[in-house]
Amino acid sequence: MSKSILEQIDEVVKENDVVLFMKGTPEFPQCGFSQRVSAILAEQGIPFASVNVLLNEAVRQGIKEYSDWPTIPQLYVKSEFIGGCDIVSEMHESGELKELLAPLKKEA
Repeated sequence: MSKSILEQIDEVVKENDVVLFMKGTPEFPQCGFSQRVSAILAEQGIPFASVNVLLNEAVRQGIKEYSDWPTIPQLYVKSEFIGGCDIVSEMHESGELKELLAPLKKEA
């Protein structure tokens, strides 16, 4: 029996320390908000998984239900929903995001 879309999303969220559900890819974002969050994560130097919601309408709708959040992108850290572009941008500017991600930085 195949897994429901919410089970598949849950698996991705739990298997990755940092995962960004976005429109497009980090290399080729398809919206400005996705580009912004992707750039912030790159600036933080944190490896992250990304899911292009444009490739699958079920994922695009399912992630909104999963998080009870209406917009894309959506950032998850250690299985916790952090937020969308505005929240991530504010956390980045305040230094809160850096603190949140610090334990995940790979030792050089």
